[in-house]
Amino acid sequence: MKISLNWLNDYLKTELSVSQVSEMLTDLGLEVEGTQQYESIPGSLKGVVVGEVLSCEKHPNADRLKVTTVNVGEEQPLDIVCGAPNVAKGQKVAVATVGCELHPYKGEPFTIKKSKIRGALSQGMICAEDEMGLGEDHDGILVLDEKLTPGTPCSQVFDVSTDTVFEIGLTPNRADAMSHRGVARDLKAACMRHAISYSWDVPSVNDFRPTTSTSHTKVVVKNPKEAPLYYGLTLCDVKVGPSPAWLQNRLKAIGLSPINNIVDSTNYILHDLGQPLHAFDADQIEGQVVVQTLKEGTKFITLDGVERSLHTEDLMICDTQKPLCIAGVFGGLHSGITQETKNVFLESAYFDPVSIRKTAKRHGLNTDASFRFERGIDPDQGVYALQRAALLIQSLAGGTIHGDVQAVCQPQEDPITLMLHFDYLYQTLGQEIPLDELKVILNGLEIRIGQVTEQGLVLTVPRYRVDVTRPADLVEEILRVYGYNAIALPETTQLNLPEFELKNNTTVFNRIANTLVHKGFYEIKNNSLGNPAHQQLSADLAKITPVNLLNPLGQELSQLRTHLLFGVLESVGYNLNRQRKNLKFFEFGTVYSKTQDHYTEHQQLALAVVGKPLAENWLTTQQDHPYYYLKGVIENLLQALGINHYTTEATTLDYLAEGITIKIGHQTLIQLGIPAPNILKAFKIEEALVYAEIHADVLKSAAFNQDVIFKDIPKFPSSRRDFSLLLDDDVHFDQIRSLALKQCKKQLVSVTLFDVYAGKNLPKGKKSYAVSFVFQDANKTLTDAFLDKTMLQLQQALEKELGAELR
Repeated sequence: MKISLNWLNDYLKTELSVSQVSEMLTDLGLEVEGTQQYESIPGSLKGVVVGEVLSCEKHPNADRLKVTTVNVGEEQPLDIVCGAPNVAKGQKVAVATVGCELHPYKGEPFTIKKSKIRGALSQGMICAEDEMGLGEDHDGILVLDEKLTPGTPCSQVFDVSTDTVFEIGLTPNRADAMSHRGVARDLKAACMRHAISYSWDVPSVNDFRPTTSTSHTKVVVKNPKEAPLYYGLTLCDVKVGPSPAWLQNRLKAIGLSPINNIVDSTNYILHDLGQPLHAFDADQIEGQVVVQTLKEGTKFITLDGVERSLHTEDLMICDTQKPLCIAGVFGGLHSGITQETKNVFLESAYFDPVSIRKTAKRHGLNTDASFRFERGIDPDQGVYALQRAALLIQSLAGGTIHGDVQAVCQPQEDPITLMLHFDYLYQTLGQEIPLDELKVILNGLEIRIGQVTEQGLVLTVPRYRVDVTRPADLVEEILRVYGYNAIALPETTQLNLPEFELKNNTTVFNRIANTLVHKGFYEIKNNSLGNPAHQQLSADLAKITPVNLLNPLGQELSQLRTHLLFGVLESVGYNLNRQRKNLKFFEFGTVYSKTQDHYTEHQQLALAVVGKPLAENWLTTQQDHPYYYLKGVIENLLQALGINHYTTEATTLDYLAEGITIKIGHQTLIQLGIPAPNILKAFKIEEALVYAEIHADVLKSAAFNQDVIFKDIPKFPSSRRDFSLLLDDDVHFDQIRSLALKQCKKQLVSVTLFDVYAGKNLPKGKKSYAVSFVFQDANKTLTDAFLDKTMLQLQQALEKELGAELR
């Protein structure tokens, strides 16, 4: 937000420098991100003075040039060569002296240098209008008033205005500071706190006097909830024209383009007080002004020429026949002020912030008015702002005020009253503040002090401070004026070391993230808001009751996500569209749902692998489907977390075309598989993609449950035996491993599947597994007799339990 120093000085006059003002604003929480200089005429005509042409002779070596001597108020006149046809002896002219930088109307700035032109000395330049940036005229030099004194700076002749503009990074909660008066009010509080001399001046509206008792235009409010305060005023017989230079300079300094004296007046009040106003051509209003909503799909052309389709909740300013304006957001094309306007209807209102925000978002509009209405304006200044605007318009455009301000208002809540306990204040600040100093700060903030007790203060917060609703907010207000730098540092520093918990969220999630990053995965973060249409792609996910937003930005972001899958697929699609074909992603995120009368949220971890999981080189020329890679990653991940006992079964979820479910007991830990074709098609993904979702709550409870046991390196060798098994298609390796470990609990240390075959020379419905079994005893070397006996028992168990056959 841009704030003009000259404008601030209209309210608060001090001897503070620009740097001091910047520092004070930043300390107050209104961070000054930068400053810039505004000049009504670029360069401010520095080095350009009034000169008197003492002589004017034809140049001896050029037909179109003249050699002049010019008095610029110094001891010796200047010799200047001039090519203008209208230069003559006795004229008062604008002279750019040597070293002066000129900013022409068109083209780049240039510096005046002492030179010789066709052999004649030239010690400056007699300027035309366009050469000084005053206009476009280049027919000849600019001839000035003959009464002017040579040597007078032209910046005084042309009343050059300069200003310092602060760029303030305004936080969303500081709606009260979205105006020059609001910023000046904060500076005043700081001046009072630091005992800096100042004078405070608030413009009066005592001269506001209607010329008639009857209003020209009546007002009716049909939606009082959305427009609890609405004020209207009519001015007649105004003359629309350009604004005076002072007003144009004020608006230009903060980046606004002047339009005409009526519109400029409303914009001035907006940035002066933070109260948006709207000016209608009263002759375009048929009957009454009606504040209401309209039917769905009603067409309306806004000021930018765009035809918009209205929503049933869009609050509109209408007359008895047609809409005129989107309330608090944007004006209409056919009801605004033009050069032919004679009568003006001025609007000042307080609109419901939520209603304005929804309307602005629906139509993709972000105006100065909506920016303020959305955050909450001062409900007590509507009439004052209207009267200020009326007086300003009268002074600039003439006219008369017909009738007093029309007010259609609902009862307002009383200002918030809070009890601030001294103990709470001092404990939060870390030190005490003298009561007299505390009162000065509160008075500077215009927070009214009621009852004063030994325990604390009863304080009434002004309505314009919509962000101050709790004692904690009062402490923050006091602290930012008292000064964060004024809080004394303690003489001793206490260092508290937190207890280490192996199973807390940070430890578990960091172990997971580090493991995945080491394997080449990238962490992604997606929006926690989701599209309801995505949930309908799966019957299983559609059963989850979502948490819908009361005030969504749009239909595509209207509910909290119920699943991480769709956000991951959006990220995958985004990268695939940018020629990144091999991807490995993971995301920690919260998913939300609603169960009857309460809401639930759970942590999930999502993983996705697309394309080739390993970088191509001479060792990895052939790569399997990414499904097997991700399954291996998950197994490594579980091992890193000390989770070794789990079961697997085929997935039954419809959003995974094929895959497995990993369980710990009866709890589902992981779903791993290939997303269903209809889901991949919805996200325009054609590449091979594998997805896994891990229930983080279950993972955390299962992680690190086993004590870490340290063992000596075995002294005795291990022995390996292999089986080639013929199995039914529905038998899984996990069943083989579980059965083997159950049969031989002590000496069997690992079971590995090292080959799978299905196809020719095998009976229908059968497959072949090649499985290795590694045995080892810490106390002795295992004999062949023991191994043969153990393998026979294992074979018999596999035949009995799983219907296996040795090949």
